[in-house]
Amino acid sequence: MERRPYFGRAKRVVVKVGSNVLTGTNGLDTGLIASLARQISEMTGRGLEVLLVSSGAMAAGQKKMEIACRPEDIPGRQAVAAIGQAGLMLAYETAFATHGRKVAQILLTIDDLRANRRRYLNARNTINTLISWLVIPVINENDTVAVDEIRFGDNDNLSALIALMMDADLLINLTDIDGLYTGNPRTEKTAEKISLVPGVTRRIERYASGIPGTLGTGGMLTKIKAAKKITAAGIPMVIADGHAKNILIRLFSGEILGTFFMPAESKLSNRKCWIGFTLKPKGSLSIDAGAGAAITGRGKSLLPGGIVGVTGEFAAGEPVEIVGADGVRLATGLVNYNAADIRKIMGNRTSSIKEILGQKPYDEVIHRNNMTVLGECLEQ
Repeated sequence: MERRPYFGRAKRVVVKVGSNVLTGTNGLDTGLIASLARQISEMTGRGLEVLLVSSGAMAAGQKKMEIACRPEDIPGRQAVAAIGQAGLMLAYETAFATHGRKVAQILLTIDDLRANRRRYLNARNTINTLISWLVIPVINENDTVAVDEIRFGDNDNLSALIALMMDADLLINLTDIDGLYTGNPRTEKTAEKISLVPGVTRRIERYASGIPGTLGTGGMLTKIKAAKKITAAGIPMVIADGHAKNILIRLFSGEILGTFFMPAESKLSNRKCWIGFTLKPKGSLSIDAGAGAAITGRGKSLLPGGIVGVTGEFAAGEPVEIVGADGVRLATGLVNYNAADIRKIMGNRTSSIKEILGQKPYDEVIHRNNMTVLGECLEQ
């Protein structure tokens, strides 16, 4: 397995920069930001399209206000993020202007991408327009209003969703560590770096769970979860040291740096990515082994006969998880029937739907075109 061809073929790249990279002792590390701007400007000069997902607003605000720890209350965290965001964008604008490049600030919440397909496509169209104008999109989570995201969100997840939404060819996650290790390299002398990950397995997740972050909300595990999403969709990802000199240029010149996550062989369509990795499931359907094999191995739709259980309450058209007989999550899809009706028809033949419900608008509970099979690599 070779990583170089993926860098050679990449046309659109998402670069995510973590708080620990951007924040120095006295606030934002303007020297590091200047280096990033120079490297990204050089990359765009070669014809690459680069989208920058930047952390650092809350950490920068915390430093600016001379607060030792992040406030515990939500309004306090939101205020700190608001203070830091202005300085963060000013630093980027100044750094990129040196190279004749313009930047645009885009603040998103997960709900902006999940709420409905129209808002999702609007965000996508806006970013595509900026790219066509040769403007560098600088994307961050809108911490000042996103209460749930400020508690649980992280820009590792956001960068993965942006890569999926924008049909990126590669995600580069720059952090304060030079890759994934078998343990915490800061405390374990025997920890070894893993240069190549063929698939995100449970063992890989266990390695990551022992490597925490510091200033940012995400440690190594959030980065692995991001890798799990996009590699299943056919997009590779690399975790690398954001403090390393010319890290982006060196990666594209072929140096074997950081940890590279191999993608699935086929790339999912944008709509399949939205269904499988952006939408929040409203419930779940448990299916038997036969239905699981039909979905994952033969590309079939989900029929009522293979369903053995329904969890949650949801309407027709909403996203649900499909869970196999062994409890493994197999897919996500948009249902043709609500939860109450599925409970009535589950375990029955398609021909019985009209008799049971009084009507049969669909043969399938979830049509294959509205289903994203997640792949074995997500759960091993």
